[in-house]
Amino acid sequence: MTDKALLVLEDGSVFAGRVFGAVGRTYGEVIFDTAMAGYQEAITDPSGAGQILVFTYPLIGNYGINPFDEESKRIQVRGLVVREDCDQPSHWQSKGTLHDYLASQGVPAIAGVDTRALTRRLRSAGVMMGTITADETSDEALARLRGLPAYGSVDFVRQVSTEKPYDWQEPDVARRRIVVVDIGLKYNILRLLRARGCRATAVPCTTSADDILALRPDGVVLSPGPGNPALLDYLVRTVSGLIGKAPIFGICLGHHLVGQAFGASTFKLKFGHRGANHPVKDLLTGRVHITAQNHGYAIDPDGLRNDIEVSHVHLNDGTVEGLRHRSEPIITIQYHSEASPGPLDNVYIFDRFLEMVEGEAQNQRTNKP
Repeated sequence: MTDKALLVLEDGSVFAGRVFGAVGRTYGEVIFDTAMAGYQEAITDPSGAGQILVFTYPLIGNYGINPFDEESKRIQVRGLVVREDCDQPSHWQSKGTLHDYLASQGVPAIAGVDTRALTRRLRSAGVMMGTITADETSDEALARLRGLPAYGSVDFVRQVSTEKPYDWQEPDVARRRIVVVDIGLKYNILRLLRARGCRATAVPCTTSADDILALRPDGVVLSPGPGNPALLDYLVRTVSGLIGKAPIFGICLGHHLVGQAFGASTFKLKFGHRGANHPVKDLLTGRVHITAQNHGYAIDPDGLRNDIEVSHVHLNDGTVEGLRHRSEPIITIQYHSEASPGPLDNVYIFDRFLEMVEGEAQNQRTNKP
């Protein structure tokens, strides 16, 4: 793996390295992740669709790849950039190297890159489109890149969502049925629901509100996912059709959809929030949690209707990290409460959601004629 490769950004910046993973070209929005571990979960997270992921931690692949840490059925990122890749991993669960894992799924990557300089560039100029290539000059690669569609113009949700409904492994005794709208679903959401005694049913992103309600859910989870929330009017209509008919829990992109259903707009962050070390304050309790995040857009709260309020804020930049309806059983969070990778501080949100589900069920029994 000594063949030279280039990462070329849309502003003309060029970063040299060597080929690892699959041999070939790829392109996407170049983003960076500050987590020190969890690389397998990060590259299989559907929220990474359409993107080239840069890890700021300098050594990647040192504990190998295993069958337990996948968060979807395939690698979702289009490419990977690392400072140093490890070709001799050490972990008792390891079944192979990161290089072989990428190559087996046709995902090009580049190693030996000065990821510190690259991250500084993205922080100062903002995330931008880029391409990995091993058979072009930088000028040829840049000319090709400028003819490709921008990240924000593509609906990636339709590319990553399940094609048909399915049930996750059912618990021994199912307390409640939760329908999860797959707009970029991570498996750990389903694992956590099952661990809490729920029957979890994942449905495609194009499932209508009527079809979701026909499943008689005790609650609905709107999953995280990739891309520009402004392109998802069809999902906003679905959310609007669920309001007042079932408890709703929106995570990340699901949070954006709920916000839009209640009048908010969204905007693109300069370089997004990605990694496992973001401080978020829960305004209900006053407690600060360290969270896992993976998003490039945020809600503008100015347009929100008066019947919904901000429940969480990001302490680094003040952006909205959660919403709570004042009367309906609806909560949302911007961060990834399901972790994978961690930290696990925020799994409690699933318990809060299920308490809301139980409360709504009790209200229905009380009010039943």
